[in-house]
Amino acid sequence: MFAAYLTVTILGVVFNGAAAVTYLIGHEYPKTQADMKGIHRKWVPVLGSLLAAGTAGLLAGPAVPILGTLAACGLVLYFIGAIIAHLRVGSRDIVGGIVFLATAIAALVLGLLQHGPV
Repeated sequence: MFAAYLTVTILGVVFNGAAAVTYLIGHEYPKTQADMKGIHRKWVPVLGSLLAAGTAGLLAGPAVPILGTLAACGLVLYFIGAIIAHLRVGSRDIVGGIVFLATAIAALVLGLLQHGPV
């Protein structure tokens, strides 16, 4: 069970860490996504910071289970919001959001199975 938890956690750290860097360095993709969803560009670094915080929490999760659980919960909520934001404007380009959401859910479930309710 620990191997599955660690694998999914590392996968989540890589996915969300890469996304956070993309948002925080000012890459054009997050800006065009914000424009498409009708979100002001000033929120892009905030969203990147949320992804970075989720990444850090997942990374700390094996040593401090409560941080991993809270980070996974936050990422689940983040990606539910992202998918809703896409659907709200008529975008059906949600496969990436679903993959990120599934990874966050898997990290949450496996973390709870590994460490028990915290």
